[in-house]
Amino acid sequence: MNDLLSSLNNWQALYALSNSMLNLAHSGEWDELIEQEVKYVTLVETIARHPVSPGNIVHQEQARQLLTKVLANEAELRTLLQQRMDELRELIDQTGRQKSVSTTYGKLSGNILYPHDFN
Repeated sequence: MNDLLSSLNNWQALYALSNSMLNLAHSGEWDELIEQEVKYVTLVETIARHPVSPGNIVHQEQARQLLTKVLANEAELRTLLQQRMDELRELIDQTGRQKSVSTTYGKLSGNILYPHDFN
């Protein structure tokens, strides 16, 4: 019975942790999210090693409902992470363009340019 309750407690802990990670993503706390990810993976591994007993239909249903919620959180988290990656990619591209402009203007500093120089 203890193993059964422990397994169900692990599922509840996983759901709570997935909610916490989702909240961190929504608030833009990316470093903290990454720290929580290690705990998340460890908990998933623990659940895989100690699944809910197939003999207890009630606990299996509770675990299934928690799994459904965890998967929904993961899907939303994946979307938020993709948006963050897109933002970072845009910032990297913007930095590259700014560096290119700075380099170009740096090469031209001290020179007087006339309209015929652009042809």
